Amino acid sequence: MNLLLGSDSHPDWHTTEIAQSGQLIVGVNVPYAPNEFKDSSGQIIGFDVDLMNAISKVLGVTPVYKEADFDKIIPSIQAGTFNIGMSSFTDNLERQQQVDFVTYFNAGTQWAQQAGGNIDPNNACGKKVAVQATTVQDTDEIPAKSKACTDAGKPAIEKVKFTDQSEATNALVLGRVDAMSADSPVTAYAIKQAGGKIEAAGEVFDSAPYGYPIAKGSQLAQAVQKAVQYLIDNGQYKTITEHWGVQAGAIPTAVINGATS
Repeated sequence: MNLLLGSDSHPDWHTTEIAQSGQLIVGVNVPYAPNEFKDSSGQIIGFDVDLMNAISKVLGVTPVYKEADFDKIIPSIQAGTFNIGMSSFTDNLERQQQVDFVTYFNAGTQWAQQAGGNIDPNNACGKKVAVQATTVQDTDEIPAKSKACTDAGKPAIEKVKFTDQSEATNALVLGRVDAMSADSPVTAYAIKQAGGKIEAAGEVFDSAPYGYPIAKGSQLAQAVQKAVQYLIDNGQYKTITEHWGVQAGAIPTAVINGATS
């Protein structure tokens, strides 16, 4: 199956270029396990990678993964350096002003604390909380909660930013912070890997879709949406989510620009 050119007799330059080269240039930021991270040999693996490999097969192209800082991926898509982004992007209305998104998963935010801790994500005034830089937890969630603290005359939340998620998790394991906030599949995987040293703090909240960012108006978004839906319908998507233990966030329908906030 090759969905890239679709049935449209006037494909845009994005899809024509990809079809001619046979390559899909994918911008990715690692590590963000279990979604995208490196194995011991340095190969990029994860839930996102397995799904993108399957999507590329449906599209009849070879994925070429290019590492980049998280906050450089969307500008690189706008500039035409990358065809698509794959880095656990939350599809939101603000980002949709820059790019289109194809939804493929549903994730919320989940906090973690050291084993035996007593952290309340809704009352963490004065606590040190680790986040990965430029994630929604860094840009939206923690600033809003910290403002609520100071508005109520309580001490602010001390947000501790890290370049990658593994550093944030490690800071919590070592007790350098009181808690960490990350996307729910990431926190679940971090807890699993930490061997009992950290545990969930509170429930999953603020669920929102993950999406692949693609240049505004490109027919590539339509092709990728059809490919994701094809994988959902034939069961391959379910198999991939279960392999990585993230089936709780599986979605029944892939859409373009599915965010509501």
